[in-house]
This record gives sequence, structure tokens and C-alpha cells, in this order.
Amino acid sequence: MNSEFTIAVHSLVFLAYLPERMASSEMIAHNVGTHSARIRKVMSSLRRSGFVDTREGSGGGYRLTIDPKSVTLADIYRVLAHGSLIPSWCSGDPGMDCVVGSNMNEVMHGIFCSAEKQLESYFKDITIEDVLKQIRACQ
Repeated sequence: MNSEFTIAVHSLVFLAYLPERMASSEMIAHNVGTHSARIRKVMSSLRRSGFVDTREGSGGGYRLTIDPKSVTLADIYRVLAHGSLIPSWCSGDPGMDCVVGSNMNEVMHGIFCSAEKQLESYFKDITIEDVLKQIRACQ
């Protein structure tokens, strides 16, 4: 799982929390605890996918374009982290003369693909609004 997913969820929940649902990258970065350039990179992906929009100039920033009750963590995962559970390297070599070594890569790939499907299935039942409700319950 990559940190962009967590940053995206945090940013969208933060925007949903704000009464005006508008915040600058610096304001979001301060709340997330990271650099504003990193926020702008993640928000750019969210903007391209239609989750947020930007307003230029004084008082500008990012604003939600989605209903927090309808966007799920699965929607965000597919945009920012799909495939991130599957490692870029796996042990073994398909050309090996050993049943374990020659098949490990294929078997592990299948295992990780199944795990990712289960994770997405779990995420599809959690909305941005649900996360915000859990945060409010922490008070």
C-alpha cells in the first residue's frame, strides 16, 4: 500500500470536514503532516479523477466535487494505489529445475491479486463520510 492512498483519504476527509469544503495545499499539508508539494501531487490525481476541483487566486485552493457519502475508499484505492499490494519482485525463477523455485512467482502473484480484490471489496463499503464519522467519534 502506498502513502498516496492515505494522503488522499486524509485530504478528502479534511475537505469534507470543512464547512466551506475549500482548503489550500498548505492548509491540507499542515493537517496531513507532509509537504505541500506532496499534497499537490496527490490532489492532482484526485482532480483528474473528478474528486476535487481547484480555484485559483486569493482564497483559492481545493474543493470537493463529490458527495462524501457516495465516494468509497475503493474508488480512491483504484485511482491511487491499485496494484500496490503486488510486489515488483518475487523470488524464484520460472526456468529453474525445481517445482518450488519455478512456480513461486506465479503462485505469489495469484495470492497478491486475490488479496487486493478482497481489500477493494472491504474498501467499497467505507465512504469518506464513514471515515469522518469515525473521526468525530474520537472526540
